[in-house]
Parts: sequence; structure tokens; C-alpha cells
Amino acid sequence: MTYEEFLDEVTTLLTELYNLDDQAAIKLVVDAQANDYFVVHDDKEELRTFAQAKLDAVALYEAKQNKNETQRKQQQRQTQKKKAR
Repeated sequence: MTYEEFLDEVTTLLTELYNLDDQAAIKLVVDAQANDYFVVHDDKEELRTFAQAKLDAVALYEAKQNKNETQRKQQQRQTQKKKAR
């Protein structure tokens, strides 16, 4: 599949696997692209498969969830520090 088709497949999988709306899924893929996550996929056609698209969709979603959890914990610590004062 082409690079664009591959990105579309990753986006579609994000909506199907995690019930994300289209805008949220697109944002995840665009942000990953901006961070050069897909550079290798553009260069190597053998990485543009349906199986790889599913692996990447899962990885992107899990990374986003981990980032959100880290931010939540940091905010929680800041709130606790303020209360302790």
C-alpha cells in the first residue's frame, strides 16, 4: 500500500479499536508524523502492511495514554504540594 494508504489505515484502526472520533485519531497520526514516527515507513514499503498498521495504531494509542497518565500524576503532585503549604 502507499504511504498515504498506510496512514489512513492506522487512523481507521484507531477509530475502530479505541472508539476514537475521527478528529482524535487524525490528530494522533498527524502528531506522530510530525515527530518523525513514520519516516521509516515512508522509506521501506515492506513496513506498510495491515499487520504493521495495527501494531502502530496500538503503539500510538498506548503512548498517548501513558503520556496522559504521567501528566495527570504530575498535576496531582502539584495540587498536593500546594495543599501541604
